[in-house]
Amino acid sequence: MDIKRNILLNPGPSTTTDTVKMAQVVPDICPREKEFASLMKGLRADLLKIVHADPERYTSVLFCGSGTLNLDVCLNSLLPAGKKILVVNNGAYSTRAVEICEHYGLPHIDLKFPIDERPDLALVEKTLQADPDIYQVYTTHNETGTGILNPIRELGALAHKYGAIFTVDTTSTLAMRPIDVQKDNIDFCMASAQKGIMGMTGLSFIIGNRAEIERSASYPTRSYYCNLFLQYDYFEKTGEMHFTPPVQTIYAAIQALKEYFAEGEEAKWARHTRVMNAIHKGLEELGFREFIRREWQTGLVAAALYPDDPHWNFEKVHDYCYERGFTIYPGKVSGGGMFRLCALGAIDEEDIVAFFKVFREALSACGVTVPVIYKKN
Repeated sequence: MDIKRNILLNPGPSTTTDTVKMAQVVPDICPREKEFASLMKGLRADLLKIVHADPERYTSVLFCGSGTLNLDVCLNSLLPAGKKILVVNNGAYSTRAVEICEHYGLPHIDLKFPIDERPDLALVEKTLQADPDIYQVYTTHNETGTGILNPIRELGALAHKYGAIFTVDTTSTLAMRPIDVQKDNIDFCMASAQKGIMGMTGLSFIIGNRAEIERSASYPTRSYYCNLFLQYDYFEKTGEMHFTPPVQTIYAAIQALKEYFAEGEEAKWARHTRVMNAIHKGLEELGFREFIRREWQTGLVAAALYPDDPHWNFEKVHDYCYERGFTIYPGKVSGGGMFRLCALGAIDEEDIVAFFKVFREALSACGVTVPVIYKKN
């Protein structure tokens, strides 16, 4: 098939290979067949390898849904009665975790930091010291709204020092930026197939401490569908998802993982770095300023500030690029004022060079001055 290739510079879903797309074209199968259960068993084992997880200590649990479902599952499933969650919050996706806590009525502390700064570890420790009821510390590895990288290894060490488990939203880093759950002090991390492994939307997964999942069987059951122990237990007993899995999406994920391991962790991260360096270079040449200081960035997202130009119109620039096969994305901060370019998916440096040629044309077509203008230094 001749499939049009679009370059997605949004923070997911990402550009996929044709082989991953075509992996969905398979004979129909009942997902309760042993053959399909065997496929999911292999998929679950391979997910552990991505984060160097010891299969004796860790397991992976598959869910049907978007990445936000993972947040819901971990927050509602991993909290004993009478305990609290500490959300280390410096962006839109940790704020989403706070909203989930609020909807379930989960006792929590929303420890807020500025969205353009890394968390103050001393304040995190002070909070843990002051409240022994904190059982789960939660944060986001890569706040893709801005591209800031949070210090998960240090946060995890603090969580463990005070007897808490550490849960990390790694949706926008897993299988891109190298992660080692044991070295990084992670008890639970999560992602969805359409991001780092470069699969299709609809499949999410949680990689977590097996003993803690089993312990959570005695915790309050706050959700039927989004319960980690119930899904884990069903997998362990039957090899199947509790409810109907996204069959074709799982075939695509299996193919995506084959391609991930063929490329290799180091080579894949080097490719993402090449892409990100090309994005930085292109923005610099046009005069754009980035929102997050370079040394605090994840290396996967650049958030560029809107210029102070009356002719700047994000929608018009977006549409010009979109019509030519490139997708850009607005920032995820209150009040807007920035757009994002992301180094996700099956793209490389030459795709970014081609994008900036089109992007420069878009600016010219809109009458935006280049280099772009900012009124404040």
